[in-house]
Amino acid sequence: MLRKLACFALLAALAPHSFGAPAAPDADAALARLADYLRIDTINPPGNESRAVAFLAAIFEAEGIAYETFEAAPGRGSIVARLPGGDQPALLLLNHSDVVPADANAWVVPPLSGAERDGYLYGRGAIDTKGLAMIQLEAFLALHRSGRALDRPVLFATTADEEAGGYFGAGWMVRQRPELIADVGFVLNEGGGGRVQGSTPVFSVEVTQKIPLWLRVTARGTPGHGSSPRVRSAPDDLIRALARVTEQRFAPRLLPVVAEGMKAVADLKAPHLRPFFEAPDRLLDDPEGRLALRLDSPGAHALLRDTCSLTRLGGSLKINVIPSQAWAELDCRLLPDTDPDVFMAELETLIDDPAIQITKLMGFTAAVSSTETALYGAMEDTLTEALAEARVVPAMATGFTDSHFFRDLDITAYGFGTVLLGADELSGVHGHNERVNIEAFKAGVGLYYQVLEQFLFGAP
Repeated sequence: MLRKLACFALLAALAPHSFGAPAAPDADAALARLADYLRIDTINPPGNESRAVAFLAAIFEAEGIAYETFEAAPGRGSIVARLPGGDQPALLLLNHSDVVPADANAWVVPPLSGAERDGYLYGRGAIDTKGLAMIQLEAFLALHRSGRALDRPVLFATTADEEAGGYFGAGWMVRQRPELIADVGFVLNEGGGGRVQGSTPVFSVEVTQKIPLWLRVTARGTPGHGSSPRVRSAPDDLIRALARVTEQRFAPRLLPVVAEGMKAVADLKAPHLRPFFEAPDRLLDDPEGRLALRLDSPGAHALLRDTCSLTRLGGSLKINVIPSQAWAELDCRLLPDTDPDVFMAELETLIDDPAIQITKLMGFTAAVSSTETALYGAMEDTLTEALAEARVVPAMATGFTDSHFFRDLDITAYGFGTVLLGADELSGVHGHNERVNIEAFKAGVGLYYQVLEQFLFGAP
């Protein structure tokens, strides 16, 4: 209870009215827009993100802000708005409109209701990333309304299809409409955010991410009747191959960004984990320490090694038929210094069965954004000034975002959020009852704008 009270005290300190900035954003308006936005069905598949484009276009029309839209495929719409500025590299505020499916039977309110309950706003996308979109939008509108001259253009982009890889959204834009982002030098996107650890607010800024390598493993054999098992079959061969992969613990490695992030929060960790955060290189030679970390924080453990998760299986369409083919899909996430082709070759050696075929379904390249920039400095300065005890920590994400499309173009991209989330809220991302604390959201609206002010104009 004391921790909760401390958290609410922090949120009160971050309330938008406390900043007193010119053209301060309207947190209540942002919340109302978020509730409306959550009611728009953009579940992917199939996406229908053009519905979100219509919602945003109406706002830009009313505000007199120039924008462009595009569809990578029918219904798969994206929108880019622009505030003109000087000749400094442009800043892009990036988010995505598509959301993952939700099991309505497991939610306390309908997933697309945008309902308020017990101090929370519920809805699929409340955190990932319709909530971030409305915070960015409110900051964007406040900049426009201020009438202040910008030394660089500021763009706002809502793209389609991020949840399925971004090929019909940000990926399509950088390939087919590169003129829209030709002057962009900085991107603020999803992937980072705030947590209260003990009573300390910790803001993680994503500067790199593990490489997704999605694979299909296929076994082929002779079909037959289920009543007459064969010595070998496609399903049996597949299961043996998968066992070798899922039982494998790939060698741990410690990247500098991971070590820096762990050390920065070592004093906030439980006593049995604190020594490993203080000296994370100890984990490389301590299997029991790695197990303790995995039990306590699977996400932190995943930052130390390449991983593969078995996520999908398929075989016969009938219970009494031995199929000629069985398949599985693996969600592998590689550390940025791992060569995906070398990793696939290692899997083939590990499986050691020429009858098993491994096919790459999707893979990205690795890149790291430097923290030695004015934008990163603005995040640090603003957050630590607003909250004296706040910590800003560079981080590597286990998941992927659309930021990699921009890093591939040598554009600095950060995953950044200003809403202080609790563990119960984080569990709703891609899970049940996704929701955001209303007071935390409102505080995040003001704080996000303060970061932009610091970056664009210096201290107010």
